[in-house]
Amino acid sequence: MDDMIVCRCEEVSLKNLVDTAEKYNCSAREVKLRTRAGMGYCGGRTCRPAVDAVLENATGEKPRNDVPLKVQPPVRPMALSVLGGNDRDDE
Repeated sequence: MDDMIVCRCEEVSLKNLVDTAEKYNCSAREVKLRTRAGMGYCGGRTCRPAVDAVLENATGEKPRNDVPLKVQPPVRPMALSVLGGNDRDDE
């Protein structure tokens, strides 16, 4: 169960979250920053509730929203020609 992936985008496991919290004796926010949990492609939209629950159990700290993680819609790569209005890919 320790190898269960909690944050798929950054491939952060349950074990990694708990070990980081114990090793550094840090806040939930610092664990997120150290492991990059919730900072991947989805911006935490998929994993944030699970990450918060794991960290509440590991650190005893309830999730707070005074300094929230930035949540943004998923994005996808786009050719610069599309942004510039040029339909040709060779320019």
